[in-house]
Amino acid sequence: MKKKHLLFQTVFCIAGTSILLPFTSSCTEKSEPKNDSKLPNVVILLADDQGYADVSYHGQPNKPSTPAIDQLAKSGVVFTNGYASGYVCAPTRAGLLTGRYQQRYGFYTASDSRQGLPVSEILLPELLKKKGYTTGIFGKWHLGLERPYYPTSRGFDTFYGFLGHGGHDYFALNCAPGDEQTCLYRDDKPISDTGYLTDNLAREACGFIEKNAKKDSPFFLYLPFNAVHAPLQAPEADIQKFNSGDKDRDIQLAMIYRMDLAIGQVVAKLKETGAYDNTLIFYFSDNGGAKVTKAINTPLRDFKHSVYEGGLRVPFFMSWPGHLKPGTSDEPVISLDIFPTICAALGIELPADRVYDGRNMMPVVQGKQKNALHQTLCWDGNDGIWAIREGKWKLIQNKEGNLELYDLIADISEKTDLSKQNPQLVEKLKSEFNEWKSQMAKPMGDLNVKKIKKRNDTIQK
Repeated sequence: MKKKHLLFQTVFCIAGTSILLPFTSSCTEKSEPKNDSKLPNVVILLADDQGYADVSYHGQPNKPSTPAIDQLAKSGVVFTNGYASGYVCAPTRAGLLTGRYQQRYGFYTASDSRQGLPVSEILLPELLKKKGYTTGIFGKWHLGLERPYYPTSRGFDTFYGFLGHGGHDYFALNCAPGDEQTCLYRDDKPISDTGYLTDNLAREACGFIEKNAKKDSPFFLYLPFNAVHAPLQAPEADIQKFNSGDKDRDIQLAMIYRMDLAIGQVVAKLKETGAYDNTLIFYFSDNGGAKVTKAINTPLRDFKHSVYEGGLRVPFFMSWPGHLKPGTSDEPVISLDIFPTICAALGIELPADRVYDGRNMMPVVQGKQKNALHQTLCWDGNDGIWAIREGKWKLIQNKEGNLELYDLIADISEKTDLSKQNPQLVEKLKSEFNEWKSQMAKPMGDLNVKKIKKRNDTIQK
């Protein structure tokens, strides 16, 4: 696939106007499997806090060992400008499963996960179940702690993983009485387990594939790892494989290595069961690599919790063996796009009663996209920092409240602030961001226990 840089047309991020409408029409564009009437299986592999340089296919120094990820990337389309919709975990996960800017329903921060992804939102697995898919999630949920927000209440048939908090101990898998929020769950019941959590997620995912691959109906496998999120924990034998000069970095590399092994097992199971050639696979990280865990985001600036590229741009690719030509795309895409892309491949029409911000990426990977897929991309965590990208230009508001402007094509590392040289462009992008922000919902804010209970009682009735 020929690389190309696209300059976006100037346009506002406005919901509910002719500029940004629900893309029902794009989701009716079918990308059915060639010579195969069966709908494709769908797999989403989601890494947690993985650095931009922490996949060896990116070719940066201090290479991690990711042969399985590299091979999968080689089989598909790698997005060099692939973004997460949030710079912390839970908001990105909310946007992924709704196909909408998570800010549209007030989900701005990781702590919003304690209230739960609003039940008014339609999740991807719910649409897939209507299409006849069996759905399973194995890993980190982070979208609600109360029963109405459990994965099994939101369209998933099967769940193995944990509900809350950003990270989970990788070895301590015993469920302590009275602390169900940190327990592992099987479906809707807390359980205890043994082993290393990353290995267990692979075991459960492979079991799900084994059980469903031979059925007439397709399956949707969502594998949201908690690797390589803190705490820094890995089997000692794996840690000994690395010698970076920094013990914490060695543990991080071992965690990446273990996650890569898990992904290799999942791919091997897909091949063993004959499902691989008709499985649409996505891989990305929920935000940039975290400084505290010694992630590396080279050549990007900064880390998780930041609106610089190091907090937002992530390893990102999609693969559909035999159906998509392998290659590289410089087209800016965002994790919100995965939802409508899956719909397009399956011939599902998006509900027409709400705005969808994600776009179908199929025309991009098929070389048919004539204009920019996104006119603008916006980020905001309601904590005083934000960013907007339009074409090669990116405007950010930093922690001090100052505006900075970068040319991402000439300056991927965001070293040279061009705001003073381009005051009119700064004002235009700032206006566009403010217009976008005005269309978003107010932040959820903190709800006390009584309010949560009252809302849950109403839902259950």
